[in-house]
Parts: sequence; C-alpha cells; structure tokens
Amino acid sequence: MRRVTNRTVKVSITIPLNIFNHLEAHLSYDQSRSAFISNAIEDKLADAHFTLEDFSRMEILEHLQYKYDKDSPEDVLIQALLALH
Repeated sequence: MRRVTNRTVKVSITIPLNIFNHLEAHLSYDQSRSAFISNAIEDKLADAHFTLEDFSRMEILEHLQYKYDKDSPEDVLIQALLALH
C-alpha cells in the first residue's frame, strides 16, 4: 500500500455565490475544484512573505508585546521601548 506524504483534510468554507459561479464557469468538467482552490491558496501564501523591513519599529514592538508573559524581562524591555514613542 502506498502512503500519501501530504495528506489532505476536508474543510468547509463559505464564499459569495458570484465567486462560486465564476469558479464553476472557469473550471472544465475534469478539473478539480479542490486542486484549484489549494493552488490559489498556495500562490497567495507564497506572495505573503514579509521581512522585518516591511514593518515599522512600532508595529514590531506592538506585535511583540503580546508574545511574552507579563512582567517577564522581555515584556519589561518591550514596554520600556514602547514608552519612548
């Protein structure tokens, strides 16, 4: 028996009817709707690679303030840096 290296998972989504109709009109009878949507998600995620240079210092600090436990050394440092702005 062959094992699948990249298992699939069934999901349920809700999309506007006009997008669904457009998708159905785009796909031929033998094309997989699941494969098309998976590829679209993969393409979108590949375009979503950000670097730290894409964010301001303030945006980075605001994100980090929720990452660490309150009053931890990291939290104290982040709060001090936020207070400077």
